[in-house]
Amino acid sequence: MRKYRAAGVAIAALLAAVLLAGCKRSQEVAFFAEGQPARLDDWHVLRIEDGRLILNEGVVPYDLNTPLFSDYAHKLRTIWMPKGKSAAYRPDAALDFPVGTIISKTFYYPLPAGQAWDGRSVARTPPSASVLEQESLDLSRVRLIETRLLVRRESGWVAMPYVWNEAQTEATLKRTGDLITLDLVDASGQREEAAYQVPDQNQCGGCHLTDNRSRQLSPIGPKARHLNRDFDYREGRENQLAHLARVGYLTGAPAPAQAPRDADWMDAANASLDARARAYLDVNCGHCHSPTGPAITSGLWLDAATHDRLKLGFCKQPIAAGKGTGDRRHDIEPGKPDESVLSFRMDSADPAVMMPELGRSVVHREGVELIDAWIRAQHGSCDGDGPGGEAVPAST
Repeated sequence: MRKYRAAGVAIAALLAAVLLAGCKRSQEVAFFAEGQPARLDDWHVLRIEDGRLILNEGVVPYDLNTPLFSDYAHKLRTIWMPKGKSAAYRPDAALDFPVGTIISKTFYYPLPAGQAWDGRSVARTPPSASVLEQESLDLSRVRLIETRLLVRRESGWVAMPYVWNEAQTEATLKRTGDLITLDLVDASGQREEAAYQVPDQNQCGGCHLTDNRSRQLSPIGPKARHLNRDFDYREGRENQLAHLARVGYLTGAPAPAQAPRDADWMDAANASLDARARAYLDVNCGHCHSPTGPAITSGLWLDAATHDRLKLGFCKQPIAAGKGTGDRRHDIEPGKPDESVLSFRMDSADPAVMMPELGRSVVHREGVELIDAWIRAQHGSCDGDGPGGEAVPAST
């Protein structure tokens, strides 16, 4: 009898575990209209299952044609909206998301090939070397750093940074931010130390306060021009704008061929140097350097809509002098990246010099090479009489 009783207890425990797992799999996303939950898991946007980070039901992943640089971190981006709600299409600004929307961005690094996590070594790889598979991440191959939530409440957007623990089992709210020391390891084994900064809630506004008049946080990445690309969903490859419309998350969008699309900054085979450089500057700098952004007083506007040569920095003298200029006369000196303030600030990791000011601790070498090549290809002279020294973009 004792033997059968023990067997019965074991079977009951197994059934309970199966039922619990089933409940976990069907767990719905939870939207909090107020407050700041202490754990990322309270939102039920992501979950850990069978050694993988996966998305809960209704959570839709997305990617950008050209992503913002963040110390070589990769990003798993997602959108969730309440049932029956959808975003309204806007051709130039971020999609108009309804109250109840949760946008998440999980920052992670692939591990160096053939290596387990050693406490600080991560691979320095481009976004094109993604390890995302079937909308999920194999935790044995990556190091999770943080997940940022941008939540649309009645009063506006609220940002919350959650930092993952050492075991990659839980992420907790870090309102004051965090500093994580990593070694970026390239394919040849060369190492570079990165002081990865998890922003505090005030620093989130440094990028997401894109309109000086409203002083309200807003999304940066989910704009039509950034989203207009294909993505490998679980059910197959599909254009992201078309997919969002099909699942009921987007209304009013034209066919992808009629929507704006920026270039992939790395795709030299299919996009011009000018298109790639402008896309890079738009996503990395344009949310601040625009006619409405926090850097409006600089007179340097690097968003996609700006085409005036002087406002783009050609032969424009910097507003502020001193260390940040590197003693260079103009933001962009046509044909001469070594004499351009833009190149100088991008190629620095000095907090008193570097641009962008937030979101990185190391130099994006490949990004600097792209912008240097773009400046080198420009024609014109700053000794000319016309605006911007009559500088014009090259046709390459």
